[in-house]
Amino acid sequence: MPADAAHPTLTWDVAHDVSQLLEYHFMLNALLAGSVVAVMAGLVGWAMVLRREAFAGHTLSMMAFPGASAAALAGVPAALGYFLFCAAGAAALGALSSARRISWSDQSAGIGAVQALALAAGFLFVSLYGGVLGDLENLLFGSLLGVSDGQVLLLVTVAAATIAALAALGRPLLFASVDADVAAARGVPVRALSLAFLLLLGLAVAATSQITGVLLVFALLVAPAAGAQALTARPLASLALTVALGLLVVWLGLGIAYFSVYPAGFFVATVAFATYLLCRLLAQGRRLLRRRGRAQGEGEDAPAQRAGVIA
Repeated sequence: MPADAAHPTLTWDVAHDVSQLLEYHFMLNALLAGSVVAVMAGLVGWAMVLRREAFAGHTLSMMAFPGASAAALAGVPAALGYFLFCAAGAAALGALSSARRISWSDQSAGIGAVQALALAAGFLFVSLYGGVLGDLENLLFGSLLGVSDGQVLLLVTVAAATIAALAALGRPLLFASVDADVAAARGVPVRALSLAFLLLLGLAVAATSQITGVLLVFALLVAPAAGAQALTARPLASLALTVALGLLVVWLGLGIAYFSVYPAGFFVATVAFATYLLCRLLAQGRRLLRRRGRAQGEGEDAPAQRAGVIA
């Protein structure tokens, strides 16, 4: 690596700084992989937030730990362990959510039990492996600046399949997410859709965790979608805003990380949280302005109303 790449300097010349980012292959891979993940995680995360399944998504991200440790024990690629265990976790959560007459608290407790079992299995596999699980830090916090060409190709393939499946399920899934009882009464297969979406979520989490890590996967799954839904309730506008915010988080986080000595995952997560907080503040400010406007309108109409009563 050239000397100026080892110690890049941030300047007031934006064009020069951007040219530094795009000069090296590892940054191009990081930006490309991050952009693919931002789009895929944003679209899937939007439905996840709408369906109030963030805890389920967190549990599926925890499946990366037993998946990676089981893959090390079996001597197979870690990516295979990610996808198999996330799919198994999605099937378990789908069976739990499809149970009849189960309350929200019971469902949350069941999801927590699945998460605890996954972590316990991960520790067991590490003990059976008898060695040190390599790249543990990357497993937890990701390696955004160390993405290979093969990982980029895998991400593009997974993202294309996930987005295509999500588009095919889009309309009935949105109907079932907004009002499951009415959707079931209209003949929509709510339980099958729930299982299919959890499998898609597991696929997205497995692909995203390899880049962002287990602990940072929510930076792209939750924050952009939650921020967009706080600003607008229109589905198409909210989806577009989710993708835009996700791309902003990735590009800005990676750009700051390139000129810093600190991990890229920290900046991505920090920018994601700041973006979500800003969206919540904007939404709250807009509500306050609307209330003030209504209050002022009612105050202006009060004299006319009193005159009408007197007359």
